[in-house]
Amino acid sequence: MLGAMATRKNPTDDLLAPITLAVGQEDLLLDRAVRDVVTAARAADADTDVRDLTSDQLQPGTLAELTSPSLFSERKVLIVRNAQDLGADTVKELKAYIADPYEEITLVLLHAGGVKGKGVLDAARKAGAREVACPKMTKAADRLSFVRGEFRTLGRSATPEACQTLVDAIGSDLRELASAAAQLCADVEGTIDEAVVGRYYTGRAEASSFTVADRAVEGRAAEALEALRWSLATGVAPVLITSALAQAVRAIGKLASAPRGARPGDLARDLGMPPWKIDRVRQQMRGWSADGVAEALRAVALADAGVKGGGDDPEYALEKAVVAVARAARASRGR
Repeated sequence: MLGAMATRKNPTDDLLAPITLAVGQEDLLLDRAVRDVVTAARAADADTDVRDLTSDQLQPGTLAELTSPSLFSERKVLIVRNAQDLGADTVKELKAYIADPYEEITLVLLHAGGVKGKGVLDAARKAGAREVACPKMTKAADRLSFVRGEFRTLGRSATPEACQTLVDAIGSDLRELASAAAQLCADVEGTIDEAVVGRYYTGRAEASSFTVADRAVEGRAAEALEALRWSLATGVAPVLITSALAQAVRAIGKLASAPRGARPGDLARDLGMPPWKIDRVRQQMRGWSADGVAEALRAVALADAGVKGGGDDPEYALEKAVVAVARAARASRGR
């Protein structure tokens, strides 16, 4: 066995470090952490034996069997998923192995983080494991940073507007964001700009009920109506659109009535909005008045009744609401 892993230089950069600890709940990043280790191991030895196990498959005694010395000293990669869910007896065996791993074996532990199964985290970190952060990207700003990083990794230049448009179009699915970035790099020469992303993905962006609402509260009636038609054509339920419109108008009303000078973090907590949304609503609310908010909410309520059976033409009810909200926004701005 190796003894102390601290004898290795720069374990963070060593894909073949005896132990890699991937911490977080973002599946794409966890899978990439595994992929990078397996790729490096097979580059060093094409015959590397890879074993990929879930926590329930790693029963007491299984680890000892998998890590027992081979007659031919073959390289192995042993992947343990959901390490936070391992049973107490298995954790005890795992800690003993972590303290003195075999050189020809690379152990990859995938752990969700948090308090559950913290003993595994502590043992791996104490032993000097190579650690890879795989946090769930719940904030729009994090996803934007991820997209920028994807283009950099692919050796391509993309404008900030292009990255933002892609995030708006695809949403929160990191796998789809990564796939879209790779597709753009494969298909497009030169700098990737907003116009290019728009040609590829504008239909998806406009199919979002929230895009309809955003354009409406910004007073951009023509764009809101176009987005509405895309949404309906792609099967978005009308009730989701009225809900998005109501949320957007209410958000403006809430923020307008909040104390002036309050910090974004405090506003986010008090109003129940993520900080990035506070910034967006601040831009959208400029010029809105209390009367405009009330007028827009009445229009949305009428549309909601229309799409829930109170009218014969839900699409027309939605169009009227979108126009009314956009008109209220423009009127509030004094146009």
